[in-house]
Amino acid sequence: MVQIRAFDGGEFSAHLAIPKSGRGPGVVVIQEIYGVNRNMRAVCDWYAERGFVAICPDLFWRIEPGVELMEGQSDRALGLYQKLDHGKAIDDCAAALEFLRAHPASNGRAGAVGFCLGGNLAYHLAVRYQPDVAVGYYGVGIERGLGEAKNLACPLMLHVAALDKYSPPPVVEQIRAALGADPRVTIHLYPDSDHAFARPTGPHYDAAAAELANLRTLELLLRTLVVKPHSLEAIWAEHIQHEFATRDTEATLATMVEDAYVNHIPILTGGVGKAALREFYSKHFIPQMPPDTSLTPISRTVGEEQIVDEMIFRFTHTIRMDWMLPGVEPTGKRVEVPLVAIVKLRGDKLAHEHIYWDQASVLAQLGLLDSTKLPVAGVESARKAVDPSLPARPLP
Repeated sequence: MVQIRAFDGGEFSAHLAIPKSGRGPGVVVIQEIYGVNRNMRAVCDWYAERGFVAICPDLFWRIEPGVELMEGQSDRALGLYQKLDHGKAIDDCAAALEFLRAHPASNGRAGAVGFCLGGNLAYHLAVRYQPDVAVGYYGVGIERGLGEAKNLACPLMLHVAALDKYSPPPVVEQIRAALGADPRVTIHLYPDSDHAFARPTGPHYDAAAAELANLRTLELLLRTLVVKPHSLEAIWAEHIQHEFATRDTEATLATMVEDAYVNHIPILTGGVGKAALREFYSKHFIPQMPPDTSLTPISRTVGEEQIVDEMIFRFTHTIRMDWMLPGVEPTGKRVEVPLVAIVKLRGDKLAHEHIYWDQASVLAQLGLLDSTKLPVAGVESARKAVDPSLPARPLP
């Protein structure tokens, strides 16, 4: 714990987590209504493990210092929230921001990531002070401060849960109307998620949505707080967008170097060089992607010039898929399989993709391989990749 001087006098405590490297960009982690509890400290530690100097200030210090509550104490937490002076809480977040920028472990750049109450405060920090970036997870009450949107001074990302009763659809549309035209603002909607979907101990925790939101947040923080000539994450995200969303071959190729190659390791499909990749993408990959295809991230490791993405690839086998199942007619069956992409960057473009998946699991799920007679697994492989607590295969 460290002490921070408030703008209006007095001091308040904050949990500080420093990366093993001893230096990095700063992130102010802004608490929920439960105080600086173990969830918030875990968030700080998560960012420290990824190279950030993270700090979570105690925003209830004027009411009751050192509050640490959990979900079962919601009534007490709401009581503290109702007593909170929001203007002073925003100022305290700004004081924590200044503290981080001046800290010996900081590279001088700092942003904010807030949750629930903190999501609201992250937005207000972005329009009243000048963080380098701000992110809000399911912020409550942002719509009441949209009159200050004209003062936005940094990139802003908002993660919105479609089932959140505290921010129902009309509120979300109000926020979109006020902020959506600003190119610095990104609003992500999670259609099947509820309030606090990123809190692991909460009743509405959604591991897949939380992982996706965290990856999006991490990419934005790296892009804005770490001085890099190119953002590998942004280039890779654009590449995937053109493969699976816009389904545009030329736009996909524009993200790649002239001699790029793609190798789908299990069955050797892909191509070397743009001419071969144009043939592959335009005839065998993009038009042969089932309409319900989805990619759910599990983990991501980012280096200086290389990224390793672990995902769950889901689809229904309703069309030919020569890139994955050459010569196999559509079966109409559902498939979920872990997939790993190892992607190399050269300059500001992709140089190669090594794509791995468990072909035996795919064939078993399509009924083309009998998993009861061979040491292979079907959909269970994907399920266990998402939830490691599922039981392992019993051995004789």
